[in-house]
Amino acid sequence: MKYDADVLIVGGGLNGPALALALSRAGLTSVVIDAAPRAKLAGAAFDGRSYALALASVRMLRALGVWAKVQDQAQPMLEIKVTDGRAGEGALSPFHLHFDSGELEEGAMGQMVEDRHLRAALLDAIEADPRITARYSETVVAQEAGHSAAEITLASVERLTGRCLIGADGRKSGTAERAGIKRQGWDYGQTALVCAIAHERPHGGVAHQFFMPPGPLAILPLKGNRSSIVWSETHANAAAFHALDDEAYMAMLRPRFGDFLGEIRLEGGRYTYPLNLTLAERFIAPRMALVGDAAHGMHPIAGQGLNAGFRDVAALAQVMREAKMRGEDIGAETVLRAYEQWRRFDTASLAVTTDLTNRLFSNDNPFLRLVRDVGMGVVNAVPSLRRGLMREAAGLTGDLPELMRG
Repeated sequence: MKYDADVLIVGGGLNGPALALALSRAGLTSVVIDAAPRAKLAGAAFDGRSYALALASVRMLRALGVWAKVQDQAQPMLEIKVTDGRAGEGALSPFHLHFDSGELEEGAMGQMVEDRHLRAALLDAIEADPRITARYSETVVAQEAGHSAAEITLASVERLTGRCLIGADGRKSGTAERAGIKRQGWDYGQTALVCAIAHERPHGGVAHQFFMPPGPLAILPLKGNRSSIVWSETHANAAAFHALDDEAYMAMLRPRFGDFLGEIRLEGGRYTYPLNLTLAERFIAPRMALVGDAAHGMHPIAGQGLNAGFRDVAALAQVMREAKMRGEDIGAETVLRAYEQWRRFDTASLAVTTDLTNRLFSNDNPFLRLVRDVGMGVVNAVPSLRRGLMREAAGLTGDLPELMRG
C-alpha cells in the first residue's frame, strides 16, 4: 500500500513536532497537521508564556538538535524554594523545602524557556527535515483505521494515509474523540493566572513555589531580571483579577509576590487557564496513539505537563524505532500496546501526586497545615529524601526512554 507518510501527527504545538523529529531519527516519515496558521503558532512577540523543562527533557531536545537553537535564551533553575503561607503575610512556618542543584552531579535540575523560542525552534527544525512535511491551517474532520493503514480527511476533502495516526492535539483532542476514547477527571475549582514580570533585583536562578489557601503561586526565573508567574486562584477570584486593568492587576499580585526582588512590573500579556485533571481512558486505539495533553492533562503545580508529554514522545519514538528494526508494522496493536503500558502507569502516578499535593496545600485547615509543614521540614532535613525529590523533579527517575538518558 502507498502511504503519504509513515505517521500522521495531528497537532503542531510542541509535542507533535518533537515526535516528528524523534521519528525522523529512526528513519520514519511524518506529516504534522495543525489548524492554526504558521505565523500564529510561532509568533516572535513575547507573550509571557514559558515552560519549566526538566533536565531529561533538555537532554531529548539536545538529541533532536533543537536545544542549540534555544539554549542562549534559556535560564537554568539552580534552586527551588517551597514555602507555605497566606497572601500578604508571607511564609507562616519555619519549615520549608530547599532544593539546590549543587547536590546533583548532573547540574541544574531544569531550564526555563519562553514559549516563543521553543515553539519557533521546533517548527524550524521540522521544516528543515526532509522526512517531515508540515501542513498548517488544515483541519482534520474525519479519521478511519483500516487493516494496514490509518486515513484522515481534511476540511479541504483531501485524504492522507499513514501506517499510524497520532493525536497530539491537546486536552480537547478531536483525534481521541473520533476514536471513541472517553476521558475521566474533575475540575479543581481553580484558574491559573499566567503572566511574566520584570523585577529590580536578579533572581539568581531560584524558582519559588508559594502555597496559599486558594492555590499555589509559582515564580519561575527567566533570562535576565524577569520571572514567569503561574498564580492559581479560585475561579471567581481569577475572573475578577483578570478583568482588572494592568495596574490594578499588579496591585493584587504584589502582596502575594512580596518585595524580595524589589519593584516589579508586568511584561507581555496576561492569560487564564481553568485547572482540571483529565485522563484519557485509553492511550491507543486501532492504528492510533495519543501523546501529551491529548492523553493526560494535570495540575501545573509541579510544572510537569510538558515534561510528561515529552516522555510520551521519547517512549513512542523508541517503541516504533525498535519495531521498525525488527521488521514489524509500526502501527500494529502489539507495538502501540507496548507504548501504552510504558506510559500509562507513570502518567497516572504523576496525575495522582499533583492532585494530592494540590488538595493538601490549597486550604487553610490548621491540622493539614501542620502536617504539610512538618512534612516539608522532615524532607528538607534528610539529604537522601531531598535528593530523591530533586532527581524526580529533574526527570531522572523511572524507566527513561533512550532520548532522555543523555
